[in-house]
Amino acid sequence: MHVDIKHIQELIKEKDLKVTPQRIGVLEAVYTLHNHPTAEQIIDFIHNKYPSIAIGTVYKTLDTFVKYGVINKVLTEGEVTRYDGVLKHHHHLYNEGNNEIKDYVNEELDEMLKTFFEKNAIEDYQISSITLHISVKSLNNNSNK
Repeated sequence: MHVDIKHIQELIKEKDLKVTPQRIGVLEAVYTLHNHPTAEQIIDFIHNKYPSIAIGTVYKTLDTFVKYGVINKVLTEGEVTRYDGVLKHHHHLYNEGNNEIKDYVNEELDEMLKTFFEKNAIEDYQISSITLHISVKSLNNNSNK
């Protein structure tokens, strides 16, 4: 998958962050790997293309990107942190058979959840967003290999 470096630079600038080769490399990895990569997968990608970027720098950059809303963190069943470059509201389908995470967009579900929590407020809290993590088992045996 080809990732537009100029687009990556603009995303970083939009968040008032300094554009550095390290930040470009990390964001390029998130978008190229595109299926909610782990930090280790991001590090492997970066070291193949930019071997001089330190592992600590990758972790700091990921934390900065999450803090500034450039990417989101996704926690999986096995407590593995993965990263998501898609900022448009969506839910996640987590396939227990192969640890794959797919984005799931459903406006009817969003409206149902919003209505439910308007009627069933959580005491002393205001809900800012609702994102579901749905664990699934594939009915197709081929996708569990």
